[in-house]
Amino acid sequence: MRPEGKHFIIKFILNQKEVGMRKAFYILLVLSFGILLNSPTFAGAKTIELKYSSFFPAQYGLGKAASAWAKEVEKRTNGKVKVTVYPGGTLTKAVECYEGVVMGTSDIGQSCLAYTRGRFPLMEVLDLPGYPYNAIVTSKVAYDFYKKYKPKELADSHILYIHAHPPGSIITAKKPVKKLEDLKGLRIRCTGLSSKIVEALGGVPVAMPKGGQYDAMMKGVVDGTTGSVNELKGWRLAEVAKYTTYYPKVGYVTAMFITMNKSKWNSLPEDIKKTITEVSEEWLEYTGNKWNEIEVEGYKYGTQKGHQVISLSAAEGKRWEEAIKPLYDDYVKAMEAKGLPGKEALEYRNQLIEKYTKEFPPVQLQ
Repeated sequence: MRPEGKHFIIKFILNQKEVGMRKAFYILLVLSFGILLNSPTFAGAKTIELKYSSFFPAQYGLGKAASAWAKEVEKRTNGKVKVTVYPGGTLTKAVECYEGVVMGTSDIGQSCLAYTRGRFPLMEVLDLPGYPYNAIVTSKVAYDFYKKYKPKELADSHILYIHAHPPGSIITAKKPVKKLEDLKGLRIRCTGLSSKIVEALGGVPVAMPKGGQYDAMMKGVVDGTTGSVNELKGWRLAEVAKYTTYYPKVGYVTAMFITMNKSKWNSLPEDIKKTITEVSEEWLEYTGNKWNEIEVEGYKYGTQKGHQVISLSAAEGKRWEEAIKPLYDDYVKAMEAKGLPGKEALEYRNQLIEKYTKEFPPVQLQ
């Protein structure tokens, strides 16, 4: 064989070996990359999915606020977190929401502390009357109070923030309430501490979550409900109720939690925790503003539908204030009997109200 033929064969063999080595290299590279992606180091790169249970209907102002919070978290984490909101109690019912978070049925939950009466004793001070008509005040007071005391009854979850609606009213289906005597004997839907207010004013408390009030009034099961004027539109109460008795100084307030399952929270990367905390802090005032907006909307909607909002005279209002005075002492005594600082808690709450009232004036409905 000629020399050039031998060189050709040798060159061909070397080329085939080189091609084979390249193929082996590429296969090894792909396999290594696949292993790397599935390693613990890269596990954090996967989208974190969170289930958020809220008792508010999706189209209600605060239902929309919950969805906006979820979208903001997704935006600021650059899609690393995806929050699916389950509105209207579709994942866990309002009264089961907190325990649902603790047990892990949902990762995040929003509902009323008052729906599980006795479960959060020290926090009941937040529901006592005494606030101006501004939900930024009620919400800031509620969250500041929580941050100071961090009651052990809330230690089994991670609180993101707490907000509260402006002082509520008594909404009646058929009978106008213009004085204390008009309320006597009326069956009023309520929860938590608002039931004590109803009782002190002469009404008959009927324990029932917010979602049941429409049907209960329509069917005559109750004569009215404790609620806010925003509900004339948001919960469609203008369809079944003709009157609202409005006097903020004796109006109940309901503090509401947004909290996360503790194990889920602890499992999150630190940068995600930081972002969720920042958004939640901002959403405190965002939520207060949303409450105030829908109050005005509800008032305008109700009056357009022929619903009458009754404002008590100053003299009659004083009678109502006197009627509920024992509730403050009752709270202090009940807390001290449990070994909790009831007197201190009430005084601190009142200091917070005074502080924030100077910063945020009462909302005007008209």
